Amino acid sequence: MKENYRCWAEIDRGALRHNAKVVRERIGSAQMLAVVKADGYGHGLVGMAQALSDDAQLFGVANLEEATQLRAKLQHPIIILGPALPEERPTIAQRGFIPSISAFEEAESFNDMVGGAPVAVNFKVDTGMGRMGVPENEALKVFQKIAALTHIKIHSVSTHLPVSNEDADYTRDQLARVGKIVKQFRSAVAGDYKVHVLQSAGTLAFNEEIFDMVRAGIILYGISPLPEFQKLFKPVMTWKTRIGLIRDMPKGSSISYGRTFITPRKMRVATLTCGYADGYPRHLSNRDAAVLVRGNRCALLGRVTMDLMMIDVSNIDNAQVGDEVVLMGRAGNEEISCAELAAKAGTITWEITTRIGARVRRVFI
Repeated sequence: MKENYRCWAEIDRGALRHNAKVVRERIGSAQMLAVVKADGYGHGLVGMAQALSDDAQLFGVANLEEATQLRAKLQHPIIILGPALPEERPTIAQRGFIPSISAFEEAESFNDMVGGAPVAVNFKVDTGMGRMGVPENEALKVFQKIAALTHIKIHSVSTHLPVSNEDADYTRDQLARVGKIVKQFRSAVAGDYKVHVLQSAGTLAFNEEIFDMVRAGIILYGISPLPEFQKLFKPVMTWKTRIGLIRDMPKGSSISYGRTFITPRKMRVATLTCGYADGYPRHLSNRDAAVLVRGNRCALLGRVTMDLMMIDVSNIDNAQVGDEVVLMGRAGNEEISCAELAAKAGTITWEITTRIGARVRRVFI
Protein backbone atom coordinates (compact mmCIF):
# COMPACT_ATOMS: atom_id res chain seq x y z
CA MET A 1 0.00 0.00 0.00
CA LYS A 2 1.35 3.39 -1.00
CA GLU A 3 -0.99 5.30 1.31
CA ASN A 4 -1.09 5.16 5.07
CA TYR A 5 -4.77 4.83 6.03
CA ARG A 6 -6.12 5.05 9.56
CA CYS A 7 -8.86 2.52 8.86
CA TRP A 8 -9.33 0.54 5.67
CA ALA A 9 -10.74 -2.63 4.15
CA GLU A 10 -8.61 -4.73 1.83
CA ILE A 11 -10.77 -6.39 -0.84
CA ASP A 12 -9.25 -9.54 -2.33
CA ARG A 13 -10.26 -9.94 -5.99
CA GLY A 14 -8.77 -13.43 -6.06
CA ALA A 15 -11.02 -14.56 -3.22
CA LEU A 16 -14.00 -13.01 -4.99
CA ARG A 17 -13.26 -14.90 -8.18
CA HIS A 18 -12.87 -18.12 -6.18
CA ASN A 19 -16.30 -17.61 -4.61
CA ALA A 20 -17.87 -16.85 -7.99
CA LYS A 21 -16.41 -20.11 -9.31
CA VAL A 22 -17.95 -22.03 -6.39
CA VAL A 23 -21.33 -20.47 -7.14
CA ARG A 24 -21.00 -21.30 -10.84
CA GLU A 25 -20.24 -24.93 -10.01
CA ARG A 26 -23.44 -25.12 -7.96
CA ILE A 27 -25.76 -23.46 -10.47
CA GLY A 28 -24.58 -24.99 -13.73
CA SER A 29 -25.81 -23.12 -16.79
CA ALA A 30 -28.19 -20.84 -14.88
CA GLN A 31 -27.48 -17.12 -15.08
CA MET A 32 -25.76 -15.46 -12.13
CA LEU A 33 -27.43 -12.33 -10.84
CA ALA A 34 -24.70 -10.87 -8.63
CA VAL A 35 -26.23 -8.80 -5.84
CA VAL A 36 -24.08 -5.73 -5.17
CA LYS A 37 -26.61 -3.62 -3.28
CA ALA A 38 -25.69 -1.72 -0.11
CA ASP A 39 -22.35 -0.69 -1.60
CA GLY A 40 -21.50 -4.26 -2.47
CA TYR A 41 -22.47 -5.42 1.03
CA GLY A 42 -20.02 -2.85 2.33
CA HIS A 43 -17.19 -4.00 0.05
CA GLY A 44 -17.53 -1.28 -2.60
CA LEU A 45 -20.28 -1.29 -5.23
CA VAL A 46 -18.37 -0.42 -8.39
CA GLY A 47 -15.19 -2.27 -7.50
CA MET A 48 -17.07 -5.46 -6.70
CA ALA A 49 -19.15 -5.29 -9.87
CA GLN A 50 -16.11 -4.66 -12.04
CA ALA A 51 -14.33 -7.63 -10.47
CA LEU A 52 -17.39 -9.81 -11.18
CA SER A 53 -18.05 -8.53 -14.69
CA ASP A 54 -16.81 -11.71 -16.38
CA ASP A 55 -18.71 -14.04 -14.02
CA ALA A 56 -22.10 -12.36 -13.65
CA GLN A 57 -24.70 -11.96 -16.38
CA LEU A 58 -26.73 -9.38 -14.43
CA PHE A 59 -26.38 -7.24 -11.33
CA GLY A 60 -28.88 -6.56 -8.57
CA VAL A 61 -29.04 -3.28 -6.67
CA ALA A 62 -31.45 -1.84 -4.10
CA ASN A 63 -32.47 1.43 -5.73
CA LEU A 64 -32.11 3.90 -8.57
CA GLU A 65 -29.13 5.69 -7.04
CA GLU A 66 -27.11 2.47 -6.94
CA ALA A 67 -28.21 1.54 -10.45
CA THR A 68 -27.10 4.92 -11.81
CA GLN A 69 -23.73 4.65 -10.11
CA LEU A 70 -23.19 1.19 -11.55
CA ARG A 71 -24.33 2.07 -15.07
CA ALA A 72 -21.59 4.68 -15.31
CA LYS A 73 -19.06 1.84 -15.21
CA LEU A 74 -20.78 -1.29 -16.60
CA GLN A 75 -23.30 -2.12 -19.31
CA HIS A 76 -24.69 -5.35 -17.82
CA PRO A 77 -28.46 -5.56 -17.22
CA ILE A 78 -29.30 -4.12 -13.80
CA ILE A 79 -32.31 -5.20 -11.77
CA ILE A 80 -33.52 -2.82 -9.08
CA LEU A 81 -34.60 -5.21 -6.34
CA GLY A 82 -36.41 -2.66 -4.18
CA PRO A 83 -39.64 -0.81 -5.02
CA ALA A 84 -39.33 2.34 -7.10
CA LEU A 85 -40.78 5.60 -5.84
CA PRO A 86 -43.22 7.24 -8.30
CA GLU A 87 -40.82 10.09 -9.08
CA GLU A 88 -38.05 7.61 -9.87
CA ARG A 89 -40.00 5.66 -12.47
CA PRO A 90 -39.39 7.93 -15.50
CA THR A 91 -35.62 7.78 -15.00
CA ILE A 92 -35.70 4.01 -14.52
CA ALA A 93 -37.61 3.63 -17.78
CA GLN A 94 -35.40 6.04 -19.71
CA ARG A 95 -32.15 4.43 -18.59
CA GLY A 96 -33.25 0.88 -19.21
CA PHE A 97 -33.06 -0.41 -15.66
CA ILE A 98 -35.29 -3.36 -14.71
CA PRO A 99 -37.70 -2.43 -11.90
CA SER A 100 -39.28 -4.96 -9.56
CA ILE A 101 -43.07 -4.86 -9.72
CA SER A 102 -45.38 -5.80 -6.85
CA ALA A 103 -48.70 -4.49 -8.15
CA PHE A 104 -50.55 -3.86 -11.41
CA GLU A 105 -50.62 -0.12 -10.66
CA GLU A 106 -46.81 0.03 -10.71
CA ALA A 107 -46.64 -1.67 -14.08
CA GLU A 108 -49.42 0.52 -15.44
CA SER A 109 -47.47 3.62 -14.38
CA PHE A 110 -44.40 2.44 -16.31
CA ASN A 111 -46.57 1.51 -19.28
CA ASP A 112 -48.15 4.96 -19.49
CA MET A 113 -44.88 6.89 -19.52
CA VAL A 114 -43.13 5.07 -22.35
CA GLY A 115 -43.34 5.94 -26.01
CA GLY A 116 -40.50 3.80 -27.33
CA ALA A 117 -39.23 0.38 -26.37
CA PRO A 118 -41.18 -1.52 -23.72
CA VAL A 119 -39.98 -1.38 -20.11
CA ALA A 120 -38.57 -4.72 -18.97
CA VAL A 121 -39.82 -5.57 -15.47
CA ASN A 122 -39.13 -8.14 -12.78
CA PHE A 123 -42.49 -9.48 -11.59
CA LYS A 124 -42.31 -10.25 -7.87
CA VAL A 125 -44.52 -12.86 -6.18
CA ASP A 126 -44.94 -12.88 -2.41
CA THR A 127 -44.77 -16.50 -1.26
CA GLY A 128 -43.97 -15.85 2.38
CA MET A 129 -41.57 -12.93 2.78
CA GLY A 130 -44.29 -10.31 3.28
CA ARG A 131 -42.07 -7.50 2.06
CA MET A 132 -42.71 -7.11 -1.67
CA GLY A 133 -44.61 -8.89 -4.39
CA VAL A 134 -48.12 -9.80 -5.49
CA PRO A 135 -49.73 -12.29 -3.06
CA GLU A 136 -49.41 -15.75 -4.57
CA ASN A 137 -53.18 -16.37 -4.67
CA GLU A 138 -53.55 -13.28 -6.90
CA ALA A 139 -50.32 -13.67 -8.84
CA LEU A 140 -51.58 -15.40 -12.01
CA LYS A 141 -54.38 -12.90 -12.59
CA VAL A 142 -52.13 -9.88 -12.05
CA PHE A 143 -49.32 -11.43 -14.11
CA GLN A 144 -51.66 -11.86 -17.09
CA LYS A 145 -52.87 -8.26 -16.83
CA ILE A 146 -49.33 -6.89 -16.70
CA ALA A 147 -48.14 -9.09 -19.56
CA ALA A 148 -50.96 -7.69 -21.70
CA LEU A 149 -49.76 -4.08 -21.32
CA THR A 150 -48.45 -2.70 -24.61
CA HIS A 151 -45.27 -1.11 -23.30
CA ILE A 152 -44.32 -3.69 -20.67
CA LYS A 153 -42.08 -6.71 -21.23
CA ILE A 154 -41.76 -9.36 -18.53
CA HIS A 155 -38.03 -9.79 -18.07
CA SER A 156 -38.19 -12.11 -15.07
CA VAL A 157 -40.34 -13.60 -12.32
CA SER A 158 -39.02 -13.82 -8.78
CA THR A 159 -39.82 -14.49 -5.16
CA HIS A 160 -37.84 -14.51 -1.92
CA LEU A 161 -37.08 -17.27 0.58
CA PRO A 162 -37.41 -15.87 4.12
CA VAL A 163 -36.20 -18.86 6.15
CA SER A 164 -33.90 -20.84 3.87
CA ASN A 165 -31.19 -20.67 6.54
CA GLU A 166 -33.58 -21.54 9.39
CA ASP A 167 -36.57 -23.70 8.36
CA ALA A 168 -35.91 -26.36 5.73
CA ASP A 169 -39.44 -27.79 5.80
CA TYR A 170 -41.09 -24.43 5.14
CA THR A 171 -38.57 -23.65 2.40
CA ARG A 172 -39.19 -26.96 0.62
CA ASP A 173 -42.94 -26.34 0.73
CA GLN A 174 -42.41 -22.79 -0.52
CA LEU A 175 -40.29 -24.02 -3.42
CA ALA A 176 -42.95 -26.55 -4.35
CA ARG A 177 -45.54 -23.76 -4.42
CA VAL A 178 -43.24 -21.60 -6.53
CA GLY A 179 -42.84 -24.44 -9.01
CA LYS A 180 -46.62 -24.68 -9.43
CA ILE A 181 -46.93 -20.91 -9.87
CA VAL A 182 -44.24 -20.88 -12.54
CA LYS A 183 -46.00 -23.68 -14.46
CA GLN A 184 -49.22 -21.67 -14.37
CA PHE A 185 -47.42 -18.56 -15.63
CA ARG A 186 -45.70 -20.38 -18.48
CA SER A 187 -48.96 -22.04 -19.50
CA ALA A 188 -50.87 -18.76 -19.49
CA VAL A 189 -48.26 -16.33 -20.85
CA ALA A 190 -45.70 -17.20 -23.50
CA GLY A 191 -42.33 -15.49 -23.42
CA ASP A 192 -38.64 -15.83 -22.72
CA TYR A 193 -38.84 -14.47 -19.18
CA LYS A 194 -36.49 -15.97 -16.60
CA VAL A 195 -37.29 -17.18 -13.08
CA HIS A 196 -35.06 -16.46 -10.10
CA VAL A 197 -35.82 -17.77 -6.62
CA LEU A 198 -32.64 -19.00 -4.95
CA GLN A 199 -30.46 -16.56 -3.04
CA SER A 200 -27.29 -17.43 -1.17
CA ALA A 201 -28.69 -19.87 1.40
CA GLY A 202 -31.04 -21.36 -1.18
CA THR A 203 -28.18 -21.90 -3.60
CA LEU A 204 -26.28 -23.82 -0.94
CA ALA A 205 -29.01 -25.97 0.58
CA PHE A 206 -31.89 -26.12 -1.94
CA ASN A 207 -30.34 -26.20 -5.39
CA GLU A 208 -32.19 -29.27 -6.63
CA GLU A 209 -34.36 -26.85 -8.62
CA ILE A 210 -32.22 -23.94 -9.78
CA PHE A 211 -34.72 -22.29 -12.17
CA ASP A 212 -33.15 -19.90 -14.72
CA MET A 213 -31.20 -17.45 -12.58
CA VAL A 214 -29.70 -17.34 -9.10
CA ARG A 215 -29.30 -14.24 -6.94
CA ALA A 216 -25.85 -14.67 -5.43
CA GLY A 217 -25.28 -12.25 -2.57
CA ILE A 218 -23.40 -12.79 0.68
CA ILE A 219 -21.68 -15.98 -0.54
CA LEU A 220 -19.86 -14.01 -3.24
CA TYR A 221 -18.24 -12.02 -0.45
CA GLY A 222 -17.01 -15.23 1.18
CA ILE A 223 -19.49 -15.39 4.04
CA SER A 224 -21.81 -18.38 4.22
CA PRO A 225 -25.26 -17.93 5.79
CA LEU A 226 -25.03 -21.65 6.63
CA PRO A 227 -21.92 -22.40 8.73
CA GLU A 228 -21.54 -25.92 7.34
CA PHE A 229 -20.70 -24.48 3.91
CA GLN A 230 -18.21 -21.83 5.08
CA LYS A 231 -15.23 -24.00 4.13
CA LEU A 232 -16.17 -23.63 0.46
CA PHE A 233 -15.61 -19.87 0.47
CA LYS A 234 -12.82 -17.37 0.99
CA PRO A 235 -13.62 -14.13 2.85
CA VAL A 236 -13.09 -11.22 0.50
CA MET A 237 -12.56 -8.49 3.08
CA THR A 238 -9.84 -7.94 5.65
CA TRP A 239 -10.73 -4.93 7.80
CA LYS A 240 -7.79 -3.10 9.34
CA THR A 241 -6.90 -0.11 11.45
CA ARG A 242 -3.76 1.15 13.19
CA ILE A 243 -2.39 1.71 16.64
CA GLY A 244 -2.51 5.46 17.20
CA LEU A 245 -1.20 5.57 20.75
CA ILE A 246 0.34 3.23 23.34
CA ARG A 247 0.33 3.94 27.06
CA ASP A 248 1.36 2.05 30.20
CA MET A 249 -1.62 2.20 32.53
CA PRO A 250 -1.29 1.50 36.27
CA LYS A 251 -3.57 -0.91 38.10
CA GLY A 252 -6.97 0.63 38.83
CA SER A 253 -7.10 2.86 35.73
CA SER A 254 -10.52 3.31 34.11
CA ILE A 255 -10.86 2.76 30.36
CA SER A 256 -13.39 4.59 28.15
CA TYR A 257 -16.86 6.00 28.79
CA GLY A 258 -18.78 4.69 31.73
CA ARG A 259 -15.64 3.30 33.38
CA THR A 260 -16.90 -0.16 32.50
CA PHE A 261 -13.36 -1.57 32.49
CA ILE A 262 -10.86 -1.01 35.30
CA THR A 263 -7.37 -2.35 34.79
CA PRO A 264 -6.86 -5.28 37.19
CA ARG A 265 -3.09 -4.87 36.99
CA LYS A 266 -0.54 -2.72 35.22
CA MET A 267 -1.42 -2.96 31.52
CA ARG A 268 -0.05 -1.73 28.25
CA VAL A 269 -3.04 -0.20 26.44
CA ALA A 270 -3.15 0.71 22.75
CA THR A 271 -5.63 3.17 21.30
CA LEU A 272 -6.82 2.25 17.80
CA THR A 273 -7.80 4.73 15.09
CA CYS A 274 -11.25 3.23 14.55
CA GLY A 275 -14.61 3.47 16.28
CA TYR A 276 -18.31 3.07 15.77
CA ALA A 277 -18.37 5.95 13.27
CA ASP A 278 -16.29 3.67 11.05
CA GLY A 279 -18.85 0.91 11.52
CA TYR A 280 -17.19 -1.13 14.26
CA PRO A 281 -20.15 -2.29 16.37
CA ARG A 282 -20.50 -0.51 19.69
CA HIS A 283 -22.34 -3.64 20.81
CA LEU A 284 -18.96 -5.38 20.95
CA SER A 285 -18.09 -3.31 24.00
CA ASN A 286 -17.41 -5.59 26.98
CA ARG A 287 -18.36 -8.71 24.98
CA ASP A 288 -14.96 -10.47 24.99
CA ALA A 289 -14.23 -9.14 21.51
CA ALA A 290 -10.68 -9.18 20.20
CA VAL A 291 -8.52 -7.86 17.38
CA LEU A 292 -5.26 -9.16 15.90
CA VAL A 293 -1.93 -7.44 16.47
CA ARG A 294 1.08 -9.11 14.86
CA GLY A 295 -0.99 -12.28 14.51
CA ASN A 296 -2.04 -12.39 18.18
CA ARG A 297 -5.42 -11.83 19.77
CA CYS A 298 -5.71 -8.71 21.87
CA ALA A 299 -8.77 -8.03 23.99
CA LEU A 300 -10.99 -5.00 23.38
CA LEU A 301 -11.16 -2.94 26.59
CA GLY A 302 -14.20 -0.97 27.72
CA ARG A 303 -16.61 0.75 25.41
CA VAL A 304 -16.03 1.42 21.73
CA THR A 305 -16.11 5.18 21.16
CA MET A 306 -16.96 7.15 18.04
CA ASP A 307 -13.47 7.40 16.57
CA LEU A 308 -11.24 5.34 18.86
CA MET A 309 -11.13 2.09 20.82
CA MET A 310 -8.71 0.57 23.27
CA ILE A 311 -7.07 -2.86 23.39
CA ASP A 312 -4.69 -4.74 25.66
CA VAL A 313 -1.23 -5.18 24.10
CA SER A 314 0.53 -6.19 27.32
CA ASN A 315 1.60 -9.51 25.81
CA ILE A 316 2.72 -8.20 22.41
CA ASP A 317 6.45 -7.75 22.06
CA ASN A 318 7.49 -4.47 20.48
CA ALA A 319 4.00 -3.24 19.58
CA GLN A 320 4.44 0.21 18.09
CA VAL A 321 2.39 3.22 17.13
CA GLY A 322 1.43 2.82 13.47
CA ASP A 323 1.23 -0.98 13.57
CA GLU A 324 -1.54 -2.59 11.52
CA VAL A 325 -4.38 -4.13 13.49
CA VAL A 326 -6.83 -6.62 11.98
CA LEU A 327 -10.41 -5.99 13.07
CA MET A 328 -11.83 -8.71 10.82
CA GLY A 329 -9.86 -11.19 8.82
CA ARG A 330 -6.77 -13.36 9.14
CA ALA A 331 -3.26 -12.59 10.35
CA GLY A 332 -0.82 -15.44 10.72
CA ASN A 333 -2.59 -18.45 12.20
CA GLU A 334 -5.36 -16.43 13.83
CA GLU A 335 -8.62 -15.17 12.37
CA ILE A 336 -11.39 -12.85 13.50
CA SER A 337 -14.26 -13.93 11.26
CA CYS A 338 -17.29 -11.90 10.34
CA ALA A 339 -19.40 -14.63 11.96
CA GLU A 340 -17.50 -14.22 15.23
CA LEU A 341 -18.05 -10.47 15.27
CA ALA A 342 -21.73 -10.91 14.45
CA ALA A 343 -22.27 -13.50 17.16
CA LYS A 344 -20.61 -11.39 19.84
CA ALA A 345 -22.47 -8.26 18.72
CA GLY A 346 -25.80 -10.10 18.71
CA THR A 347 -26.47 -9.45 15.02
CA ILE A 348 -26.00 -11.05 11.59
CA THR A 349 -23.01 -11.08 9.27
CA TRP A 350 -24.81 -8.96 6.65
CA GLU A 351 -25.07 -6.10 9.15
CA ILE A 352 -21.39 -6.23 10.11
CA THR A 353 -20.13 -5.60 6.57
CA THR A 354 -22.86 -3.23 5.39
CA ARG A 355 -22.38 -0.96 8.42
CA ILE A 356 -18.73 -0.30 7.62
CA GLY A 357 -18.61 3.43 7.05
CA ALA A 358 -17.71 5.56 4.06
CA ARG A 359 -14.55 6.90 5.68
CA VAL A 360 -13.13 3.37 5.72
CA ARG A 361 -11.17 3.21 2.48
CA ARG A 362 -11.77 0.17 0.28
CA VAL A 363 -8.46 -0.99 -1.17
CA PHE A 364 -8.72 -3.61 -3.93
CA ILE A 365 -5.81 -6.02 -4.05
